[in-house]
Amino acid sequence: MTRGEYKIAQKTSVFRLLKDKMAGSVMFTFTMLSVLLLILIGAGLVIKSLPILEEKSLWELLFTSKWKPMRGDFGFLPFIMGTLWVTVIAIVWTLPVSLFTAIFLTENSRSWVKKVVFPALDILAGLPSVVYGVWGILVVVPWISDSLAPHFVEYSTGYSTLTAGIVLGIMILPLMISLFVELFSSVPQDLREASLSLGATRWQTTKYVLLKKTFPGMVASVTLAISRAMGETIAVLMVCGNIVQMPGSLFDGCYPLPALLANNYGEMLSLPLYESALMLSALILFVVVFVFNIVSRLILRKIERTLV
Repeated sequence: MTRGEYKIAQKTSVFRLLKDKMAGSVMFTFTMLSVLLLILIGAGLVIKSLPILEEKSLWELLFTSKWKPMRGDFGFLPFIMGTLWVTVIAIVWTLPVSLFTAIFLTENSRSWVKKVVFPALDILAGLPSVVYGVWGILVVVPWISDSLAPHFVEYSTGYSTLTAGIVLGIMILPLMISLFVELFSSVPQDLREASLSLGATRWQTTKYVLLKKTFPGMVASVTLAISRAMGETIAVLMVCGNIVQMPGSLFDGCYPLPALLANNYGEMLSLPLYESALMLSALILFVVVFVFNIVSRLILRKIERTLV
């Protein structure tokens, strides 16, 4: 190598190092911006919620059910319970359906089935939530009111906690199926073939190889689906009944936190305390999703350690 070639190679090496450092700095900056955005959202909600927190105790706000804004009564318990009821109903029926569907698509289905199902899932995932809400009003509400509810209660309008859970579950179903399919597809084929060669059946291979191998990812997928479910607004708002009460059964109406925000924000901003109460409801939802994700991450890390 001549002296000129050596200098060129040295300059090229320095230039590559500078590019690597710049790329690392840019990626670190964007990563910190995403974290900063989360902090700013939380801080903004806290600041907007301070007026009502100064007027009322947090215990009174979270654990009382009296909601009369004109009289200064802001009890968020019915809204919190409504959110939990709808989310739990959606996850309870969606989890087994999505799990077995994903197992069938990855382990047993023919190629033409995948070509039909995957585009259909993409279409379902891309539909606006208002379409699900209209479908719920036209199909699910009459079915529950006329066919299902009379077997259990004397009367139900159909606009109920169960209706909201069904509609919400259908909304998150494509997401859960897609996540499970990606997880199961990531398992090496060699592990399946090794299990089958030892005499295991297809179901035993699925149970002891596929599900065990992907269990941490399944926990993370369910966590993501729950976080998505808690924040859905329009479709749930259209079918839940919007009744401020503690649901006593699946056929009672409810009023989840996202519906409270969507229905009331912008109408009562002339009452500062009411605006602050609505911001507190957004803060409650923010904190619940944040804490749930942190706890699930800790559980996921513990599961991964035990599996290793």
